[in-house]
Amino acid sequence: MSLETFYEKHYKKLMLFSYLILLLSITFLGYKYATTGDFIERDISLKGGVSVTLYNENLNLQEIKDYLKENVKDFSVRALTDVNTGKQTGLIIEVADITELQLKTLLENKIKNVNFDNKDEYDPSVTSAQFGQNFYKGLMLALLFSFIFMSIVVFIAFRTFIPSVAVILAALTDILAAVVVIDLLGIKLSAAGIVAFLLVIGYSIDTDILLTTRLLKRREEGPFYERLKHSITTGLTMTFAAMAALIVGYFVAIPQELKQIFLIITIALFFDIIATYAGNAGILIHYCKKKNIT
Repeated sequence: MSLETFYEKHYKKLMLFSYLILLLSITFLGYKYATTGDFIERDISLKGGVSVTLYNENLNLQEIKDYLKENVKDFSVRALTDVNTGKQTGLIIEVADITELQLKTLLENKIKNVNFDNKDEYDPSVTSAQFGQNFYKGLMLALLFSFIFMSIVVFIAFRTFIPSVAVILAALTDILAAVVVIDLLGIKLSAAGIVAFLLVIGYSIDTDILLTTRLLKRREEGPFYERLKHSITTGLTMTFAAMAALIVGYFVAIPQELKQIFLIITIALFFDIIATYAGNAGILIHYCKKKNIT
């Protein structure tokens, strides 16, 4: 089946599928906000809490996780590893809604092979709830204004309502669908994660702008479906190359913040394939048919 035959037969279904993902994402996040008061779980950098690093290679990660599960509600434990050898050198423990003294006492009751009065073995860091909340609001405002500015630039670039809205909806789908997946995976969003979503805004519109520009403004490059084919080939090459680099980066990176950035952008790029070549392409085909653009 040729590309033209495929799209002529299925473009409406593809368009509906893409916007069903957007609708389901909005519904999920709306329900999440209504039941929990927030769209996604945040780590202590965005809501406040205590982070302690324990430097001891003999600590049992699972044992401490089980112990904390019995005593606190909102926590995370991850291994601290040596960059060169990959060997565990300690643990990083993050707990919300607790004071540093309370957490220290709790850990002292369980862990006997760490000197909690020695900075070389026990290193605490406290983020106040007020600071975390203000930091979160600031980053979310930055994300919102970035999206609005991107939308304005798209409208200026194309000067037509429907193609511009198609690009913006594709970017919105990428972001919201990625948020849903991160939430379903149980990953707590960090400040680095919000930075990743800022990057997604830029990444996600590249292929949409390429597609829209070729279909609407470069008619001299050949017939409509020939231009669509070239756009898809170029766009998918860009996207898969970026995803490959991000996946490698995810498995190579040691810091959790970097891993979260790589993961979020990879997920968003996956949904960008659907949003661009199902949703945006479907709208553009319908629009071009009505405007007799060939």
